[in-house]
Amino acid sequence: MIETLSPKKELEDLKADLSEVQELLGRYRLIERPEMQEREPGQSLADEQDTAELRAKLDSMHPADIAYVLESLPREERLAVWNLVKAERNGEILLEASDAVRETLIRSMDSRELVAAAEQLEADEIADLAPDLPQAVIHDVFQALPVEEREQLRAAMSYPEDAVGALMDFEVVSVREDTGVETVTRYLRRFDALPHHTDQIFVVDRNERLKGVLPLSRLIVSELEHNVGKVMVSEVVTLQPGDKAQDAATAFERYGLVSAPVVDQEGKLVGRVTVDKVVDFIRSKSESELLTQAGLREEEDVFSSVWASVKNRWWWLAINLVTALVASRVIGAFEHSIERLVALAALMPIVAGIGGNSGNQTITLIVRSMALGQVQRDHAKKLLAKELGVSLLNGLIWGSALGLIAYWLYQKASLGLVMTAAMTLNLALAATAGVLIPLTLTRFGRDPALGSSVMITAITDSGGFFIFLGLATIFLV
Repeated sequence: MIETLSPKKELEDLKADLSEVQELLGRYRLIERPEMQEREPGQSLADEQDTAELRAKLDSMHPADIAYVLESLPREERLAVWNLVKAERNGEILLEASDAVRETLIRSMDSRELVAAAEQLEADEIADLAPDLPQAVIHDVFQALPVEEREQLRAAMSYPEDAVGALMDFEVVSVREDTGVETVTRYLRRFDALPHHTDQIFVVDRNERLKGVLPLSRLIVSELEHNVGKVMVSEVVTLQPGDKAQDAATAFERYGLVSAPVVDQEGKLVGRVTVDKVVDFIRSKSESELLTQAGLREEEDVFSSVWASVKNRWWWLAINLVTALVASRVIGAFEHSIERLVALAALMPIVAGIGGNSGNQTITLIVRSMALGQVQRDHAKKLLAKELGVSLLNGLIWGSALGLIAYWLYQKASLGLVMTAAMTLNLALAATAGVLIPLTLTRFGRDPALGSSVMITAITDSGGFFIFLGLATIFLV
């Protein structure tokens, strides 16, 4: 009977594994405590059994699950677990770990250990680790690789992280179009195992130029006497090493791809991209954008030292401090109005808060659409007009509702009208900023998500206070 695991159950199992590792680690760590120096008879054997049990538990876990456990442990416990992992699995686990945790683990290893870990990986996988490895280690890894893999590694490292070449896998299965189907089936049987995510065989000519693909599903049902050229698929989604990885992700999603060939400018097959690499890229990009919007960087680990976290966060906090001072000075400029009508102090945070939420909705939508390639700078006017329409309608609806509440609380119709007008105008300001901030950042070659939530909050706070207090000063005071 096959047991089906839902994502929820898998997460529960993963948490159970983490709890078990922590329990075993707690017993194992007793060995290093000063009060345990004088052990009772049999205690040493018990310690060894605890260590062996923890090692066995780690050996039974998938590298991705071990990476999850390492990410969930404070630094001291993390390194203790890392030291118990089999050396031949280090490379796989480093690939699965987050950037921040990977850096911590790499700093705890010497050059010999790093070289040994890298040698267990394929060229494209080594390229993923290369940015975090010391140059001396990279040099030693190059020298240890066979010539073909050395060239593959050099090629993979020549592409930026957001290019298809950085996701490319060099392990491909290719055949000629004049080969018989029966010959292809015999050829495949010679493999101990096909490369992971092999759903199709690439068809090339004598010069390694891609001519088409032969899906395994079609190969299975084809007549053995037919040639590959007769049963192959000629219309193929192809990628080039210099293409944007985001474009590849879009193609995989749109066409439901499992793998796609990568060809050079002459049409020669140089590698392939598989769905697991695309999923990893999308996940990494999503996490990066989430952190970037809040002005954080991926280098910070949840268990980082206080100083490391301070260095990661200070820049945007400094910007936030400046914008908060600006907002406070806006309020200070209308101090006389607030003194004469205390209700303004109670109502103005509502205008600023809802404006910030509306702006974040707009900016999140625009950044997401830009990531999917659906938004260009030429669309700015249409996007701005649409978002202004949405904000004005929302402003009239919810501003009127808040205006009625303000009238009910303070029995001033004019205050309710000012509330409605201020809400509408601040939502319009939020929509304008939500469209223009990511488009402007993109125009200057920056990540459109960079500090977007910080900037939109600053604009809607200062703008909301100014609009509301300004209207109140004109019409109420």
